Amino acid sequence: MQLTQLLQHQNDYLQTLQQQGKSAHTLAAYRRDLSQLAALLPETAAGEPPHRRHFTAALKKLSQQEQHPRSMARKLSAWRQYCRWLVEKGLLEADPTEHLKAPKPPGLLPKAVEQETLNHLLDHDTDSTAIALRDHAIFELMYGSGLRLSEIHNLNLTDILLDDGWVSVTGKGNKQRQVPLVAQSIAAIRAYLPHRHTAAGETALFTNNRGGRLSQRQIQNRLREWALTQNSPQHLSPHMLRHSYASHLLQSARDIRAVQELLGHSSLSTTQIYTKLDFDHLAKIYDDAHPRAKRKKE
Repeated sequence: MQLTQLLQHQNDYLQTLQQQGKSAHTLAAYRRDLSQLAALLPETAAGEPPHRRHFTAALKKLSQQEQHPRSMARKLSAWRQYCRWLVEKGLLEADPTEHLKAPKPPGLLPKAVEQETLNHLLDHDTDSTAIALRDHAIFELMYGSGLRLSEIHNLNLTDILLDDGWVSVTGKGNKQRQVPLVAQSIAAIRAYLPHRHTAAGETALFTNNRGGRLSQRQIQNRLREWALTQNSPQHLSPHMLRHSYASHLLQSARDIRAVQELLGHSSLSTTQIYTKLDFDHLAKIYDDAHPRAKRKKE
């Protein structure tokens, strides 16, 4: 098969997708992406068999058109599935899109909540029921120590050292780290522990009404519901509280290496993501601290 013949079977392919129950919207998207491929393939290679370099050239043209990486990834996915279908049908000897990768989309910056907003929500949480005390302890710990959802879920009673003010955390890759507890977290956990539901042999710090370990989904749902009842001005998630912890700590401590250790990041580049939303603040730090920035022009 020559490159010019690559797309001559697209109608049969789309009919196959229709028989598989694909929606009209999906079919239209596939048709559009395949039609665009025809215009992107290099004309100088028309007589050649389809090759990976031809699709690389097509992606490059999309990039030059300033297509969003996610859009490029979707188009490549459509092209790849079509080529695989051609191979399965014996119409194409080898898949020219194999191992071809689209540009990575830019990392989405996690959202931070204003310090005043979070402090107001937590300080005015006055519900004293057993469930509310447990939830309050969880939310204080999320924001006060910047723990991941999975880390909160995995906490055991023995991981919390209230008198010493530390929590022992098992992070990604089973890496252990010690994170300090703020006074509000310690007070919230102390208030919760007498009301903790227990089941035989259960070691979890945070438990459900049956005494079993509280699931990650339950924690997420409880945070969402709490934000609604507290009239939070924005949706809250565990990751938002973790980012708020990192963002606010960077603003105060100005020590990215220390924040990296507290968050349990193996790479500093991961921590640097949390500084992007605070660029203006960091720029001000530079203006205040750098000797050349402070030097007045004569």
